[in-house]
Amino acid sequence: METQDLIRLKNKFDIVGNDAALNRALETAVAVAPTDLTVLVIGESGVGKENIPKIIHQNSLRRTGKYFAVNCGAIPEGTIESELFGHEKGSFTGAIADRKGYFEEADGGTLFLDEIGELPLPYQAKLLRVLQSGEFTRVGSSKVSKTDVRVIAATNVDLRHAVAQGKFRQDLYYRLNAIQINMPALRDMKDDIVLLFRKFSSDYAEKYGMRKISLDRGAIDLLRHYRWPGNIRQLRNIAETVQVLESGRGSSSERVEIDAATLAYYIPKDEENALPVMAQRQGSRMGEDDRQEIFKALYSLSAEVRDLRRRVDELSGGKASKPALPAASAQDSFVSRPQEDWDKEDVDIQEYEQHREDTEENSAQNEDKTLSVRDNYEDLIRKALEKHHGNRKKAADELGISERTLYRKMPAEFRKDGKQ
Repeated sequence: METQDLIRLKNKFDIVGNDAALNRALETAVAVAPTDLTVLVIGESGVGKENIPKIIHQNSLRRTGKYFAVNCGAIPEGTIESELFGHEKGSFTGAIADRKGYFEEADGGTLFLDEIGELPLPYQAKLLRVLQSGEFTRVGSSKVSKTDVRVIAATNVDLRHAVAQGKFRQDLYYRLNAIQINMPALRDMKDDIVLLFRKFSSDYAEKYGMRKISLDRGAIDLLRHYRWPGNIRQLRNIAETVQVLESGRGSSSERVEIDAATLAYYIPKDEENALPVMAQRQGSRMGEDDRQEIFKALYSLSAEVRDLRRRVDELSGGKASKPALPAASAQDSFVSRPQEDWDKEDVDIQEYEQHREDTEENSAQNEDKTLSVRDNYEDLIRKALEKHHGNRKKAADELGISERTLYRKMPAEFRKDGKQ
């Protein structure tokens, strides 16, 4: 495709950008337009997939026919069949008259099915039939009708993965995928990001009667290195917001320069979760910080349990089967360990398992006590509260536990709400 022809095409459909992948997508659309091949447009949400079916229709032999764009993900499931294929009067509640569906209305023209991956399985078979033979049946009718429609579909999901999961028919996928056109993500068109921002901000400046804005070098670098999970749609929204809030109204022709610090206020934090990512494989090692926190919590909990047993044993007049360490020393022995010790994950797990086995053994030896640990715990709290006339803070300090733990464990009669 000649350069001048490509420029005229972009101007006609208001497309900005010189990226090679974008140019290739546009050239492919023009090349397949004279045929009746089914086209599948793929790309992330917000990349401008809706431009491709318009280009194909306007450059095809069907350009004098009707063009309809249908969002399959926005139609309620109960009305999808009626919307696509029409219905007969009285075929269901609310069907007060005969109605043509999109396939019948678009006869001789082009039908764009956006978000085709959202089409439920029961209707995929009906779509496959009309693609293969042009035949369909209205809801509530037994009469087979014919239509001559060029179908272009688009999706932002991986249909091959949907096929593997049983959510999309394999035969329909291959039928739709006669020609595939890939629309690039905005983050892959770094040289076009600034061009798009300038165009959007200039359009909004003219629309709202404001002074135009410009970007300094730092702001340009910020635009280029942001991931743009919402692609062109997100860039357009940010450009409008910056234009409205930073330029101010006025008749001055002087531009307002935006620096990186100002622009950063309008751009969301660039987090890893901003884009869909592959799920971590099972069995992958957890993060170092997460592992440390887990082991700290485990050993802190075990120290609290042992300290509680010691206090219960003292209250009941017995002796602990094993000297209990003070809570502070039990925590310090693990929390203050050198950083490299936390890397020994297998050793830590063995230590925890051994401690758990010791704890279970001690529990078995104490099963013949008159009172359970919980009963002794509540009795201990009850005595402390009675001693301090219901003062929870003083009772908690004497027992060496937090006031929150005391409230959670104390007998119901001391609670104002009466809950266990």
